[in-house]
Amino acid sequence: MKTVNSLLDPQWYERYKRISKLNIRSSIYDVTNRCNLRCKGCFFYSSGEHRAAEEETDIRKWETFIDKEKQRGVNLAILIGGEPTLCLDRVEAFYKRLPTFCATNGLIRVPRDRFPDMMVGISLWGDEEDERILRGKPTFSISSKNYEGDRFAYYLYTLTPKQIGKIDRVIRRIRDAGLKVHMQLLSNDEGVDGFYWKPEELSAIRFEMDEMLDKYPDAVISSRYYHEVITTGKMFGRSFGWNECPSVTQPLDKRNPSPKRLIDFIRWSSDLKTMHRCCTSETRDCSTCKDGAAHMSWIMVNKRAHIRTTEDLQNWIEVYEMFAKLYQFIPW
Repeated sequence: MKTVNSLLDPQWYERYKRISKLNIRSSIYDVTNRCNLRCKGCFFYSSGEHRAAEEETDIRKWETFIDKEKQRGVNLAILIGGEPTLCLDRVEAFYKRLPTFCATNGLIRVPRDRFPDMMVGISLWGDEEDERILRGKPTFSISSKNYEGDRFAYYLYTLTPKQIGKIDRVIRRIRDAGLKVHMQLLSNDEGVDGFYWKPEELSAIRFEMDEMLDKYPDAVISSRYYHEVITTGKMFGRSFGWNECPSVTQPLDKRNPSPKRLIDFIRWSSDLKTMHRCCTSETRDCSTCKDGAAHMSWIMVNKRAHIRTTEDLQNWIEVYEMFAKLYQFIPW
């Protein structure tokens, strides 16, 4: 019988033991329905989730809600929106109670005197040209000044088909700003012309992602196996989609048979009552989903499937380590 211990040498086994103790239990929270950008392809607005509920404004109710979430076992609060930095009192309510990650477009700087070690993920949708088309303005010039050299911030660099051959320049600028970067793929929820993925483009972008990991190992937080899974949508011959996704809100999850899934995961709306279907869009066709966190989680919850060869298990460990670094359960 193959076991973790039998497949790993002592060095890899120590790496496995470090992550196996983490017991990460995350949920996602819409901090606000408002944003200071309107990006074409933002799942929050394209699916109408900003109209799903009226946001709660009483900070005391937020504090009571967060205390209950902590009692529910949540040990990682992932804050999205809208734009969370528009409501820093709500962000602070989470930060004072739970390990907290804040996803932001970077236009408003998180004040480090108030949030000294809160992990911040800064969204970046391609280069300047892509961002003008998809977001209305290039954000990097602003966000990079706000967060230059910040060891608790990194870029969530969303790759588009138009980024093929251009990634190196973008990642070099991020590195030169003293920041880390994690790559993910655009799902193009609003069907913007020129931003659909073709199979040959996914193959090309995977090659380039691998190349960037090799070229900028101190800046790029990623793994080749993650690149393979997110660009192919395949893992051990299985296809990512509704029947496989681990990031479905548990009380709404009626799938039968139930797949491997995140324990007690919920994505909450800003009224603190309404639940969204999953970690991304209410209306997205799951077969087209290229969400990076969902694919990482898909790998992570399927540990047993990876206990078959040394390479498979090492791939699983690297992805788990990547996730843990991105949310600062382990250091860079």
